[in-house]
Amino acid sequence: ALERQEIEDATKEDVVAIRRTIYLTIMSSLDTEECTHKLMKIKISPGQEVELCTMLIECCSQERTFSKFYGLIGTRLCLINRVFQEHFQECFVKQYALIHRLETNKLRNTSKFFAHLLFSDAISWSVMEFISLNELDTTSSSRIFIKILFQELAEALGLKKLNERLMDITMKDHFKNLFPKDDPKNTRFAINFFTSIGLGGLTDDLRNHLKNAPKQIMQAQVDVSSSDTDTSDLSLSSDSDDSDSSDSSDSSDDDTNKKGKGKGK
Repeated sequence: ALERQEIEDATKEDVVAIRRTIYLTIMSSLDTEECTHKLMKIKISPGQEVELCTMLIECCSQERTFSKFYGLIGTRLCLINRVFQEHFQECFVKQYALIHRLETNKLRNTSKFFAHLLFSDAISWSVMEFISLNELDTTSSSRIFIKILFQELAEALGLKKLNERLMDITMKDHFKNLFPKDDPKNTRFAINFFTSIGLGGLTDDLRNHLKNAPKQIMQAQVDVSSSDTDTSDLSLSSDSDDSDSSDSSDSSDDDTNKKGKGKGK
């Protein structure tokens, strides 16, 4: 019997068709409930869920001003299926990496969309680890993205609650690039950035770190110096012991020689 060969479509026509269906579904829906219901009824093959996420972000960015309609749909999708949550997190990383390609209006809408997913806990805040806030790793576009993102988070959660989220010990490693402490220059840059956008209250920990940094550096130098001194003392003590051992050995050899000469007489 002849085996049936599966023909793979390299023209991506199926992807184009799915995107068209998703776009028409979103544009023809009157509210969030209706849109989410229709989107979930679209037959999407496993692995193509990312197309829905991508199209939702694209439609959102095309609007003249940001509409919560898209943020609510994104949140619903994440709650319905964890796969969408993972894809939106991947989209966050990709969008931030290519943010310099977006014009200002698209950039603003995209940033507000992800802020909505974050403050509604639709996606994990661990995506923040891909943001390195310093002069070298940011561009004017990425700074605008971060500015709008955090202003939206502060407006939705309040400065106090936002600060508590950012100070969460379990998430500390994910925010270390956003609030850098590796170099005083980067620390000052982050402090100045958040202060300039009206969120200086988020930088208290950085200010304390910068204030105590000289003391910590001095203490580290003292510890290194003390360690070197201890090592030197141990080395001198070892040399002294070796010298004493050598002298003792020489003395023993002399006594043996003298006894041998006495016997010879």
